[in-house]
Amino acid sequence: MGLLGMRENGMNEHDLVVIGAGPGGYVAAIRAAQLGMNVACIEKEAECGGTCLRVGCIPSKALLESSERYAEAVHDLAAHGVAVSDVRLDLDTMMRRKDGIVSGLAKGIDGLFRKHGITRYVGTGRFVGPGRVQVDGPEPVEVRGRHILIATGSVPASLPDAPFDGDRIGSSTEALRYPEVPKHLVVIGAGYIGLELGTVWARLGARVTVLEYLPRILPGMDAELALAAQKVFRKRGLDIRVASRVLGVEANGDHCTVEVEGSNPMECDRVLVAVGRKPYTDGLGLEAVGVELNEKGRIRIDEHFATMADGVYAIGDVVDGPMLAHKAEEEGVAFAEQIATGAGHVNYGLIPGVCYTQPEVASVGMTEEALKEADIAYRKGSFPFVANGRARSLGHTEGFVKVLADAGTDRVLGVHILGAGAGELIAEAGAAMEFGATSEDLARTCHAHPTLSEALREASLAVDERTIHI
Repeated sequence: MGLLGMRENGMNEHDLVVIGAGPGGYVAAIRAAQLGMNVACIEKEAECGGTCLRVGCIPSKALLESSERYAEAVHDLAAHGVAVSDVRLDLDTMMRRKDGIVSGLAKGIDGLFRKHGITRYVGTGRFVGPGRVQVDGPEPVEVRGRHILIATGSVPASLPDAPFDGDRIGSSTEALRYPEVPKHLVVIGAGYIGLELGTVWARLGARVTVLEYLPRILPGMDAELALAAQKVFRKRGLDIRVASRVLGVEANGDHCTVEVEGSNPMECDRVLVAVGRKPYTDGLGLEAVGVELNEKGRIRIDEHFATMADGVYAIGDVVDGPMLAHKAEEEGVAFAEQIATGAGHVNYGLIPGVCYTQPEVASVGMTEEALKEADIAYRKGSFPFVANGRARSLGHTEGFVKVLADAGTDRVLGVHILGAGAGELIAEAGAAMEFGATSEDLARTCHAHPTLSEALREASLAVDERTIHI
């Protein structure tokens, strides 16, 4: 049966049915439609975009941007010769701006679905048999698909001793819509989510305490980078306490008590639990088709995204790998191309990671720790932003760029950046590594002056101990 041959038995039959309209799901749907497939997408929320768009990446970045503008007006503009007075926070307007950005982008996805002829089903999808998905929603319907893709994403993980109450003790979802600035916010977890949202509320006037169980922040990132970031964040007002084990959290009216091993009980207004996320597979009826989970609770797939069930696939946060929107998007494209053309590929070694604090923290490729563990000989070079003209003009001189290159071939194996615009700068490093560039290639590439990107070039020169500006 051809890719367009599924309509003959009814309008609810499709070549591809995608369960979940987050970054992985909606991108897979669009790419599959571009490749000529009759595609449907099932999403339980009224707005498409998943956690990333609705209550994750996008709203948090909107608040980070707005809170940075506020903090600059209060603390930094005077150094630029801009005198301001009576700066006032209008939190309601800030929240409306954030919500408007989310709404606009969600409508954009709806428009893309219409453009590509993708059928949208509103409701929760669950398998009821091979090739069959029941949509439970305003208009219940059974949908059939030759291929079915699970892209249901993830939900915030909780702690047994800090259960969510939807108000005082919450996840990132609640932290994106606090009705007022907390006097004291305790954040449990010093990963991307905890540090970003802790930064937002600290800028707006909250006292923020970050508790991390591990002896360092940003687990998984280069250790040297994480240590330097921790020092900067502390200077910026975050009270970061590593090696801190939370024993329990209790909400009492309008305040909370946090018990920490070896410390006195901590009183605060709100608690943000940011200890990671877990795959969302509940209620999908996986047992009806024989889809298996691994020991981590993620869906088991092969190298072609196929599960143990014939015609059923999975991508994104429900499968192994970093729980990142752009990883899910890459898998969505690769999956669609795989079933349409037989070829689809994701380079998992070059999935960048970015923490959108100020300064930003970004990484791609292997860390020094990973290189040492793999016994790979390498050379490294670094360059501080304090020696970069553009960073000085911006007034953001914290941090550095570090380049790790193979000792024998000089191919770039990892790039790690702490500094202004790190999330944008890391893209050049990723592109270079995708094409097998050496540190010499980056060093010989002319970079515009003055730009922050010159720091990447200088760090590449430093691999061969020939930096120009230090």
